[in-house]
Amino acid sequence: MSSPFAAATTLTPLETSEFEGSYGAVIDSIWTIGPKVHGGTMLAMCAAAAKAQLGDEGVQPLAVSVSYLSAPDPGEVHLTAVLRKRGKQVSHVDVELTQGGRAAVRAVVTLGRPDTDTPRHTVESSLASMPAAPPPETEAIGGEHPMASIVHLAQGCEMRIDPTSAHFLTGKQGEPEVRMWVRPRSGDENDVDTAALFALMTGDICAPVTMNRGMFGWAPTVQLTTYLRKQPAPGWLRVAASSTVIGGTWFEEDHLVLDETGDVVVQSRQLAMVPR
Repeated sequence: MSSPFAAATTLTPLETSEFEGSYGAVIDSIWTIGPKVHGGTMLAMCAAAAKAQLGDEGVQPLAVSVSYLSAPDPGEVHLTAVLRKRGKQVSHVDVELTQGGRAAVRAVVTLGRPDTDTPRHTVESSLASMPAAPPPETEAIGGEHPMASIVHLAQGCEMRIDPTSAHFLTGKQGEPEVRMWVRPRSGDENDVDTAALFALMTGDICAPVTMNRGMFGWAPTVQLTTYLRKQPAPGWLRVAASSTVIGGTWFEEDHLVLDETGDVVVQSRQLAMVPR
């Protein structure tokens, strides 16, 4: 498929529902980590429901703050979007994603128009020295790659991990930072709205940075807030995930995403649980 992420974020209005703003969707098994649906994909789906409910052309989800209540399986889901405010510059929509009558995600979505001008001030990050596109020798996640059997997202987009940051792949330990290159399929990249939703999804795409500290296993996200700072340019996205405090139970993980031009397109922060 040239547009697998568009398929994942395409919602069907449910006219038979008693609630205005009710949508149905089907999540393919490629949008999973292990057996469960990827959290960033569900965040993007909530953003899509909010955008559909608002119905304003040119407006994008600027900030999406989600709480994860349960971990759904791939398959049919139901989304309910409630418009809280329609403003000239900023609008707000609440979204709930459920499966089988059980709430999985609750989201608060802030919508508006992303920046288009040159930033007045920026602070250079470690990603600035990372090549805009992965070097030819960088191995894609897929086939016999050790992450391919868990990270099924690689079937729906291009994913390559920076081997100099992924110490866990060689049985070593290092700083809690993982860097990747990610690119949507051509159809997803060429659609402005899908490209924005895909960029939001990449705010939760890296392997848990706890793995670089020798802590393996499921690191469930409890809360995640993602910002769309700018519409991504076509091409590869550079992604870095890092943490400053890994506690006994909790750790925070930040994602920074640059497009091929070097612009910051997404920032995110999540609170997650240290693998047991």
